[in-house]
Amino acid sequence: MKKDYLVKALACNGEIRAYAVRTTNTVSEAQQRHDTWVNASAALGRSITAGVMMGVMLKGEQKLTIKIEGDGPLGPILVDSNAKGEVRGYVTNPHVQLPQNTVGKIDVAGAVGRNGFLSVVKDVGMKDHFTGQVPIVSGELGEDFTYYFVASEQIPSAVGVGVLVNPDHTILAAGGFIIQVMPGASDETITMIEENMKKIPAVSTMIEKGLTPEEILYQLFGQDKVQILDTLDVSFCCECSRERIETVLIGLGKEELGLMIEEDEKADVECHFCNETYHFTKEELEQLLDK
Repeated sequence: MKKDYLVKALACNGEIRAYAVRTTNTVSEAQQRHDTWVNASAALGRSITAGVMMGVMLKGEQKLTIKIEGDGPLGPILVDSNAKGEVRGYVTNPHVQLPQNTVGKIDVAGAVGRNGFLSVVKDVGMKDHFTGQVPIVSGELGEDFTYYFVASEQIPSAVGVGVLVNPDHTILAAGGFIIQVMPGASDETITMIEENMKKIPAVSTMIEKGLTPEEILYQLFGQDKVQILDTLDVSFCCECSRERIETVLIGLGKEELGLMIEEDEKADVECHFCNETYHFTKEELEQLLDK
């Protein structure tokens, strides 16, 4: 099984900063954990793919949260990622399956909705978090992330994210790229990229055909113009643990815990991000009450 990984690169003599990633296994794990149907798989997969690339733009222990709140049947999509290539995410309504759109593709915009907001909250280790929010422009998500970079971070960018879903809802291929134009880039370079982007296949098709993240960038710029800076493994990774859930239960207070013991004699706590369920017996709850 091919592993998921991401490359950071410079292109065209440093005029372009570029990222490309294969996320097939990562999106597959999200699909299995949340039992997402076709439209939800595509939307969550695109969001996770963009999220993991945005995460590696951070440093050290920094992390970010992406929230996409459209007016479609999926409800809000939430993605967390960090600088280490770790990402997790969920969609509020995983069982959404719509007819194909007018060009015979998965109708992501119909599922996400064409009205609403995309917001990014960055935790960079300071007291205040950086928050950027933009309106949803298409609901297809690639265009929406592109608009986020331009409008919120003032970086001319192009975001390509794609997911191919099998008829049984499993993931066939997933991946993406982000290209960012650096200050001082020439008009010739920008025109060349625009022309190449019209010619290349969809990013999910390139992943399905076996192209590596490096080869996706070669398609965009030409192999001789790409300088790979770094490679990172990518994975679905949740921060939840039994210890963390215990802390949450203790935080409910004696009264709430006491009621739980009295009325339910147990507790089942589910993590939204990974769907892991933590079971606590009456005896275990009583031990937490003593704490």
